[in-house]
Amino acid sequence: MSTSGRSGTDESDSATSDVAAALREAAFVRLLARADGDCLAAAGLLARALSERGVPYQVRVARFGETLADPETTASADADDTTVGVGLDSAADAHLSGETTPASVTAFDAADELGTASNPVLALAGVVAAGRVPGADETAHVLAAASELGVERRPGVGVPTDDLANGLAHTTLAHADYSGDAGAVQATLAELGLPAELDASAHRRVASEFALAVAGHESATDRAAESVERALRPHALSDGPFATVEGYADVLEAVARERPGTGVALALGHDARADALDAWRDHAERAHAALREATTGRYDGLFVARTDTAPVETVARLLRDFRSPEPVALVVSDDEAAAAAADDRDVGATMTDAVAQVGGVGGGTARRGYARFDPETDTKEFLTAFREARK
Repeated sequence: MSTSGRSGTDESDSATSDVAAALREAAFVRLLARADGDCLAAAGLLARALSERGVPYQVRVARFGETLADPETTASADADDTTVGVGLDSAADAHLSGETTPASVTAFDAADELGTASNPVLALAGVVAAGRVPGADETAHVLAAASELGVERRPGVGVPTDDLANGLAHTTLAHADYSGDAGAVQATLAELGLPAELDASAHRRVASEFALAVAGHESATDRAAESVERALRPHALSDGPFATVEGYADVLEAVARERPGTGVALALGHDARADALDAWRDHAERAHAALREATTGRYDGLFVARTDTAPVETVARLLRDFRSPEPVALVVSDDEAAAAAADDRDVGATMTDAVAQVGGVGGGTARRGYARFDPETDTKEFLTAFREARK
């Protein structure tokens, strides 16, 4: 699949060339991927390229701050082994940071540069998971390639399943009052009087109802109306593992954090759909419940939610996009914390400093961060450390 004519930045072009060069003569490759949908998709794209070239590889997934060093593997590693870091600051021969350009786009281009067939649908799902607009800027050629395979935009909401009630209840692309409750969604859809076979008009009615449920809630923030747009007018898949690219991205995000082994299998193209959907549903139910039930507090520039246990990274993103009146949202559980910012706020550096004060591991980027600490740690102590680190 040619990527000629694409408009990449000098930085993304350099990363593409570096990754392709590192893999071209590799005898064995270790792909170390950050636990999110974009990096998981990127790892899958690179692994598929390596498989096509007959190069053995290993894929491992971790969160910010976690070490991927395996003592036994490290001791037996050959000096000629090649390591590629995908979204992680690790000792590697090449890096895909995923910050300026989605890691999935760089991986897609690197696979093309290696002369292998690259999957634009998986890459486009990675773009959506990264929070980017499909087809915008450096992602235009990926959308064009996916369109050649039958991907087309339609009215409606981007969910992974043909079961609309199930999809709307468990999507984590947005948060509505009925999120996490398929029965409540089914009752809402019944009131719309939809035909058995949804046409464009019916899809539009569903999208309008969903957008209103999300942005019209009394607790919704101004950002909610803009954030819900990423779930609307999805890119439908005529032949793919899921109904829409947006739904595919949502599942990738969930399995990267819930069941990384299943996530890797999915990204590699194996038959992992059923297990992935199970993980996605469980992930979504817990995330939406936590967002609804968490104890919250507001500080200068920071909105905090405390929960006993939850997928904190997903909850932090949902909190930022749909409930936080402040630009930075922080979610703290018994032994984890995650933060998400509406713009560049050095969140990763703040998280690193904060977790260092209480003992644990963590890190992140300008807009997101993750930390894990001892369950015996007083969450108030971590919150204080995080607030102090922001000053």
